[in-house]
Amino acid sequence: MLPDSAGFEQRLARQRSALDVLDVTASAVLRRVPADVWCTVLIDPSTLLDTGGQNEAGFSLEYLPRLFEIEHVEADDPGNLRELANGASTTSLLSRATAGNIHSSKYYQDILRPQGLGDELRVALRDGPHVWGLLVMCREHGAAPFTDADEAAAARLGRPATAALRRSLLLSGVDTGAVPDAPGLVVVDREGTTRSMSPTARTWLELLQDGSPEHARPLRAVAAAALSSGMARSRALTRSGRWVALQAWSMGQEEEGLVAVSLSPPEPGELTAVILGAYGLSERERQITQHVMRGHSTTQIAGRLNISPHTVQDHLKSVFAKTGLGSRRALVADIFFRHYLPHFGEGPLSTDGRRLAG
Repeated sequence: MLPDSAGFEQRLARQRSALDVLDVTASAVLRRVPADVWCTVLIDPSTLLDTGGQNEAGFSLEYLPRLFEIEHVEADDPGNLRELANGASTTSLLSRATAGNIHSSKYYQDILRPQGLGDELRVALRDGPHVWGLLVMCREHGAAPFTDADEAAAARLGRPATAALRRSLLLSGVDTGAVPDAPGLVVVDREGTTRSMSPTARTWLELLQDGSPEHARPLRAVAAAALSSGMARSRALTRSGRWVALQAWSMGQEEEGLVAVSLSPPEPGELTAVILGAYGLSERERQITQHVMRGHSTTQIAGRLNISPHTVQDHLKSVFAKTGLGSRRALVADIFFRHYLPHFGEGPLSTDGRRLAG
């Protein structure tokens, strides 16, 4: 473990904004893994689209349109974001992804080399298969390469940073209390008294328990577990038979014993609002479109949704008919350039980090 890891986690615990979490994380990583150019990115885990970040020390703005095209439309370059998200590692080196032939990469040719940069190290802030943020670090051409020790140090810091980022999105996200398809947040003290509750959290708790939502047994149980262990996870059935995931963490207030609890669907949420409202797709078509956005093949989609490849193709034909597009690549390009890019960096995040329609 790194010598000052406890101090790093304490600094993270004091942050309430997602961008502040990313800034603290970048500062800690850069002290151990120097880089000449770096940026941080918030990621929508449903579509892997950027929802904001910090680019002051990053790439020149003139390169961003081509960068987005390579990452989100072509999505076939070695070491691309979807490859990282679909793999098991939290870090990726462009030199390794290209098997040492970095010059074969469009990303290197069009983005890195024109800016005098060499290899690139990516650190994904991920919770299982869901990527919530990304730290991108580059060194100038001819500088010392990133080492295995650099990757290991960055990966270690990424784990507590991911938890802090998820907390910050819950604390600062927009929460309308509508049908609960996103997490809600409730804060209780050691006596079980509710200190604050978002509208969405109240909706979830009313589904869990008849009567006062503050007395839902699953909430009390997971909060008590977090007081003793720092963090706890649980699942519970609502009265309608729907599962809800609970995650609780101690907020470090020893006198009051405050615990924050998020309540959310146990699986990834629906596709981002910008896509949900754009095409009038059915629920299954939205699920399949989400997998297409993540770069999954027909076989992978069929396996994940427990349907046949033929059924996947039938749904894709319907998606193409409704959108007026003829291929997966055209679909991703249309979603990105027509519905997403014009609003890049604008609009609020929902409580689970997804952009909301303005």
